[in-house]
Amino acid sequence: MEKAAFYAPVIQPDDILQVSIQTLDPAATALLNQQNTANWQVTGTPATGSSGSGGVSGYLVDKEGYVLLPLIGKVLVKGKTTDKVRDEIRDKAAEYYKDPVVNVRFANFKITVLGEVARPSTYVMPNEKVTLLDALGMAGDLTIYGKRENVLLIREKEGKKEFVRFNLNNSQLFTSPYYYLQQGDVVYVEPNKARIVATDAARLRTITIITSVTTLLAILISRIKF
Repeated sequence: MEKAAFYAPVIQPDDILQVSIQTLDPAATALLNQQNTANWQVTGTPATGSSGSGGVSGYLVDKEGYVLLPLIGKVLVKGKTTDKVRDEIRDKAAEYYKDPVVNVRFANFKITVLGEVARPSTYVMPNEKVTLLDALGMAGDLTIYGKRENVLLIREKEGKKEFVRFNLNNSQLFTSPYYYLQQGDVVYVEPNKARIVATDAARLRTITIITSVTTLLAILISRIKF
């Protein structure tokens, strides 16, 4: 069976990049990496999978698609992969330092998982090669009420939303061009009929209790008046 092809995600405005530049001079290295300690708030969870929200350190890509690096200056990153940006920054750094070692990665590669999963939330992924199953695993897998044959992927591309449905019980899942997720994807697990019935029953019980309490109060009030 042919596997789905993986295409490295490209950088877009408002992404946050971690750029690490190592040189033979410790002082220069510290200066080049100082802005990696700046925090940008990203709602969601860290790569460990624990829930909550926290700061993400790195360089914010501006609206024109540039990042501003100490000593290196402005670097155009929009529409490029992290590997290509790494090579370009290494070439620029090599003009000032001997044999620099550069690493570039997304600091806010976010996937949102909603619906019938154990831990619905927005997750910051530890790397760029993330599959649909990785995201579901990060969210604690489907609950017993999750509809495995109808998982919805929502992706925004060039200002338009794409909607793709997956059947987790079908091996064709692994050949889908959408099997590997992209930055900002939303995965929604629909509830099955059992959940809908349970929700309706709970809602009916709540309405019945409220009605009974309201009726009882009305009776008590009417008796007090007499």
